[in-house]
Amino acid sequence: MTRRQLLFTVPAAALAASDRTTMGVATTSYALKGAGDPLAFLDYCHSLGAGGVQMGLRNADPGAVRARAEKHGMWVEAFLGLPADTAAVEGFERSVVAAKAAGATVARIAMLGGRRYETFETLESFRQFAQRSWKSLTLAEPVARQHRFYLAIENHKDWRIDEMLAMLNRISSQWVGVTVDTGNSIALLEDPMAVVEAYAPYALATHIKDMGVEEYPDGFLLSEVPLGEGFLDLPRIVQTLTRARPGVKLALEMMTRDPLKIPVLTAKYWATFPERKASELAAGLALVRVKKSARPLPRITGLSREQQLELEDRNVRLCLAWSRNQLSVVSCQLSVLGGMTTGS
Repeated sequence: MTRRQLLFTVPAAALAASDRTTMGVATTSYALKGAGDPLAFLDYCHSLGAGGVQMGLRNADPGAVRARAEKHGMWVEAFLGLPADTAAVEGFERSVVAAKAAGATVARIAMLGGRRYETFETLESFRQFAQRSWKSLTLAEPVARQHRFYLAIENHKDWRIDEMLAMLNRISSQWVGVTVDTGNSIALLEDPMAVVEAYAPYALATHIKDMGVEEYPDGFLLSEVPLGEGFLDLPRIVQTLTRARPGVKLALEMMTRDPLKIPVLTAKYWATFPERKASELAAGLALVRVKKSARPLPRITGLSREQQLELEDRNVRLCLAWSRNQLSVVSCQLSVLGGMTTGS
């Protein structure tokens, strides 16, 4: 057994069916520990009671991944990168074929690895990125269409609602949609519920997270917190997503880290937003003040490596416990609403 496999050693005791949840876990929830071997990650998430995984499949045996997921009764979604140019299309197609062989029908994709307000110094540099992203998407879409495989673009602190929807309308493909991250767009001063409502009709995948906020001199701090401990209306969010897209999977992304600094009171933050209004800044800061966390936001600086890993695992377990308790309630509410709508 390799060191990475040991990181996800499975407890001997099996969970009862009542201890399981339909919510899956994205490997980014274990960014500190590292996801390691896909089979070990699958086994570990199953031991936690998760319903599926969202993970990278590079160097994995697709058939083995599919067999293990089917054995556990779990779903699989992939992480894929888009082809940068025509020379990369062949490799991208191989990745799509491998992901399908592993049992995935959709892949989360992110066009920007970093954050818009940190990455770009000028509006022109952002526009060049947007052009490159569009080229990559137009190269990837025919491959997705040919293999009947879905590509889900994450709102990764890069695209605002109007920009994302314009891109989706322009590509106009059933095989391209959104990985709806429930917290990221707060960093772009977008209301989290408005984001979910806008993207729900296009939702092919998700990153479910709860968020805490507090002010700091250059703007505000933004942090993932265990589900149910933040200010997001998670039952309403889940209802909105699953009513619009009944088959969409809920994937947990619980990032255990120091709070992110969102420097909305600095000039650089606004470099790529030439047409934003002062009212948006005012509304964003007002939200932070109203929803300020009652307790200090979580931090890992100052913790030992062992303490950090223990906190990361604890946070994921707390989130899955919340999902076991709450998702069944949301499902019942949807059934009642559906009955009222159909008159049954």
